[in-house]
Amino acid sequence: MERNIAMEMVVYCKPVNRYIHIELPTARGENDESTILLPSDFKPTEERYVVAKVNAWADDVRFADSLSADIEVVIDKSMAEEIMIHNRQLTMIQDNYIIAIVTD
Repeated sequence: MERNIAMEMVVYCKPVNRYIHIELPTARGENDESTILLPSDFKPTEERYVVAKVNAWADDVRFADSLSADIEVVIDKSMAEEIMIHNRQLTMIQDNYIIAIVTD
């Protein structure tokens, strides 16, 4: 099968104004098997803070010297902003909603 590379658009977005482009962890599927019967309208509570991967950041991020590509950070998930660029969803967050940088 032939791939039409022209149809695939790679989106690179350089954040500005203290924004950081992050990648959130993938959520578990709703079809996961469970041994407990729950009401159909039940929604589990989501964690407020999650670990995200950094993809890119603005030059004016206050701790830019501490960031690198693929580093993990703890964020306030409720403050993450999702935007669409060329039919691709990107997640951005301002630097003041980064709670911690995960290190080894």
